[in-house]
Amino acid sequence: MSFRMSFDEEEEIAVRDPIEPFNRGMFWFNDKPYFYLFKPIARGLRILPEGSRESVDNFFSNLTTPIRFTNALLQLKFRAAGTEAGRFVINTILGIGGIFDYARRYFDLYKTNEDFRQTLGHYGVGPGPYLVLPLLGPSHPRDGLGLVPDAYIDPINWWLADSQFWPVVGIHAGVRVNKLALDKDTYEAITEEQFDPYIFVWDAYMQRRSKLVGK
Repeated sequence: MSFRMSFDEEEEIAVRDPIEPFNRGMFWFNDKPYFYLFKPIARGLRILPEGSRESVDNFFSNLTTPIRFTNALLQLKFRAAGTEAGRFVINTILGIGGIFDYARRYFDLYKTNEDFRQTLGHYGVGPGPYLVLPLLGPSHPRDGLGLVPDAYIDPINWWLADSQFWPVVGIHAGVRVNKLALDKDTYEAITEEQFDPYIFVWDAYMQRRSKLVGK
């Protein structure tokens, strides 16, 4: 798939991506562990039934409900907060600790996407210039800052109080790899089809985050 860019689009990118050389270098750097470490492990996990991998994803999604619930409240989205609370109760009790998403399947209660990055945007904090973070990938200053409060709310990170740093890192890495195992090689398709994958990922990320903040 070819990629065409008008002069106006180039000018916009120059304004919103002032550190493009650094970002491109980090984009290239992040590709290496993705293609040579995380993705091979994820493909190895595909020997497990998809239902098992989905159960793992459901469990950790249920565990991180406090992040979505708290940020929904901070944005005064009481319906979304109620949805998250209801999902947690249903999936924890009926879904056996959250391994089954019965709230979605039987009660049409769908998970929200609220986080502190969106809370900042909700109250008018601008995104700032595009920024590619090591291993974490596409971001910008607002989203980078928003990761910090969510990290304190995340129950997985509460283990840090007991100095269990590397187990926590391992759990987060495992959750990410499991998501990659469920993914249908979306990123590979992008890198193969796009003339400039960096521009495509940049544009897709900025549009997605803007849409989530606007909800």
